[in-house]
Order: sequence, then C-alpha cells, then structure tokens
Amino acid sequence: MKVPFIDLSRIHKPLEEEFNEAIRKIISNNSFILGKEVENFENRFADYCGVKYALGVGNGSDALELILRGYDIGKGDEVITAVNSFHATAAAIMNVGAKPVFVDIRKDYNIDPNKIEEKITNKTKAIMPVHLYGNPVEIDEINHIARINNLKVIEDSCQAHGAFYKSYRVGSLGDAAAFSFYPGKNLGAFGDGGIITTNEKDLYDKVRIIRNQGQSFKYNHDVVGKNSRLDAIQASILNIKLDYLDEWNESRRESARLLNEGLEDVVKVPDILTNPKQVNHLYIIQVKDEEERNRLGGYLKSKDINVGIHYPIPLHLQKAFLPLGYKEGDFKQAEYVSKRIISLPMFPNMNEDEIEEIIDVVKEFYDGRE
Repeated sequence: MKVPFIDLSRIHKPLEEEFNEAIRKIISNNSFILGKEVENFENRFADYCGVKYALGVGNGSDALELILRGYDIGKGDEVITAVNSFHATAAAIMNVGAKPVFVDIRKDYNIDPNKIEEKITNKTKAIMPVHLYGNPVEIDEINHIARINNLKVIEDSCQAHGAFYKSYRVGSLGDAAAFSFYPGKNLGAFGDGGIITTNEKDLYDKVRIIRNQGQSFKYNHDVVGKNSRLDAIQASILNIKLDYLDEWNESRRESARLLNEGLEDVVKVPDILTNPKQVNHLYIIQVKDEEERNRLGGYLKSKDINVGIHYPIPLHLQKAFLPLGYKEGDFKQAEYVSKRIISLPMFPNMNEDEIEEIIDVVKEFYDGRE
C-alpha cells in the first residue's frame, strides 16, 4: 500500500465548492490585496489565538522578520533561539542585522530553558523559542527569564497552529508570535502566507505600516518598508479552513496515538501524553544511529511509504551560519538527535489501513534484522 507523506486532497476535496465560491467572489469584487477579506481573517485568527491583534503578511519568514523590525532589533543586537529549527528562524534574525545565539535542546526536541540564561549578554534583546513539530515549548520558564532580563519573547509558531500550552493557545504566550501558512502546515493556504499575533498595539501599528511599503496611507511612506501583504484569495481560503482546524488537529492526535501504540516497543516515539494538546505537525521517531535511520528510511520508501528528516543538519553546522563561529560538538543533544530522527507520514484523515501499514513495515524492518 502506498502511503504519502502528506495528502492535502483529503481535506481540500470536500471543501472544493466553498473554495471556488470564495475565489469567484473575490474575482467579482476585484479586491485582491489586503482589504476586507484579509481584515476578516485577521480578526478571526486573533480571536482564535486569544489575542487582540493579528496582521496578515506574505509568509512565516517575513512574520518573524517584521516582528524583529517592529521591536527595533537590528545591527549589534542578539536574539536567542533553538539550534535545531528550520533555516528561516535564524535567517530572520540575520536579515535584520542581528546575531542568532543558539541554545541546545531537551529530549522533547524543544529549546532547553535551563540553558538560556547563560547565553544572555548586554546585547541580547529577545528570546525566540520554536514550538517545533507542533509541540509547545515550556513557555513559563522562558517568560520568567525574559521578564527578569527585560527581553522580548517572540514565538516561532509556524508549526503549531491551534496547539495549547496549559489553557492558552500558542500565539498568545509571549509578546508576539509568527505563523506560516505554507500549504503543508496544519493551517495552510493555497500558496505562501503568514500572520503575526500580539496584544501590543504599538507593535501592531508599526508593523502594519512596515508590511505595506512603509505607508501610513497611500503614497505617504513614513519608514523604509517592504512588500509583505497577505492577499485576499489566500485569506478567504484560510477563513474557510480555520473552521476545520481543530477537527484536523484532533485527527492528527488520534493518528499519533495509534502510531505510538504500534511502535513504542520498536523505536523511540514522541511523548504525546505529557502534552495532549500538541498538534502533531510532524510525527518524529528516533532510532539507534544514523546508519540505522538511513536503512529504515530506504526500506520504508521501497515499500511506498514516504518519509522525511526534520532536520538532518542543526543550524550551527549549516554553511549559511558558519560565520557565527560555532563548531561540531557545541550542541551535543541537537547533534545527537539530528542523526537519529526520521519523520513518518502525518496528515489529517489518515485511515487505519495506512497507519497499520506504517506500523507493519517498520516492524518488518526490525524483524528482518533480528
């Protein structure tokens, strides 16, 4: 049986007529950039996250960068973040002229709060935790560190739409948060898109101007801005899909539970019981070593089960960030897991046959080795 890594058609096909009608409406109104559709989605997403303000932008990377610009973080400043995220997290920091300061991770793959304070200097302006794989970080500890050191907390929530930390949704846990609506995300557009959430009106007002060519109103450019605007078609698609996000996240959680039950005696599975409101953007298992990971991945692919690695090279060892001066051995936990993790298929509405196929093939691989 062929099992795709992700199959978005299962959530899109039942909503096809709703999507078509929304797009037809925008075409008839000839309002394609920002406008009422975007404002409506911004308001709904702010309510969903439990914050006062949301601001649609071009993509998740821009969302991170615009938050940093909104806080006047730039040349000579430092921002502390996790060493095992996607490139965009650290790139946003460097794109405003600041320096990413990496921190190692815990066994749950999220940044280790106990290792943050030792990285704080008089140049540090913010902490940027990443809710990796849809699993929220221990934000209480991070917020405490930030408060006593007068730092901003910027959530990279690009993989965690709808997740809860205790009784609060991600996106409402720090001073500001960035989300990506890349199509494969838990809430994905039909192209690129992103959003910023915050309770701070000053940040909202400032970034609203920066994202639209620095304009306070048409042809009045108060600052050197950029073109990072969510378009109306993407907002209309996201508005429709937002109604189903919690249902899709619950489907992901159930699939993760079944995979855990079938695989926990064979490989290291994610701990979904200590945080039942993570949203399983990715389903990550861990094996003995890199050689075993590569063999298992090849075997799964030979059986038409698509897999990935998120992420095979920690940020401090990426060529793009070598000028920061880090070296192999600086972040032992991140380096350890990067050689052993593999991502199995995970998407809404996986059926039990597919889940059983994944479990059976993984077990078959290990049975064949014994």
